[in-house]
Amino acid sequence: MLNDIYNKRIIELAGNIPRLGRLDHPDATATAHSKLCGSTVKVDLKMDGPVVTDFAHDVKACALGQASSSIMARHVVGSNAAELRELRETVRRMLKENGAPPEGKWADIALLEPVRDYKARHASTLLTFDAVVDAINQIEAKAGDKAQDRTQSTAAATAQG
Repeated sequence: MLNDIYNKRIIELAGNIPRLGRLDHPDATATAHSKLCGSTVKVDLKMDGPVVTDFAHDVKACALGQASSSIMARHVVGSNAAELRELRETVRRMLKENGAPPEGKWADIALLEPVRDYKARHASTLLTFDAVVDAINQIEAKAGDKAQDRTQSTAAATAQG
């Protein structure tokens, strides 16, 4: 029943989303959009190496997208890239393959487990996870480009020397 997914705790999370807004100088910005329901989540991310140091988001989504964004905002700072990639896959498997929900600091995501029975709601629930991983990928690509530029500069200086 649809009422199962819109339980009291989901509504509480959706109504109390931390870190709303935008960062002044994010390392990356990513947007995830669901064509099915029109929900959009835009995230700003700052990282120091593999660790998230700051996060903000603009959430224009249904209660499920808001609830998952709320959970993300509560725990993303201090998390690392590998953990967040694995989290996205765990949530995807939970919804689409009857997988187990995440544990530890991400255990609240289990509240979204009933969504698995409503395929049309999967996309909005996954938006925040997709956007965060997209932002991480952008940051890592920029870092890789800078490292490659330094390597090329060093090689050029060595060749001239």
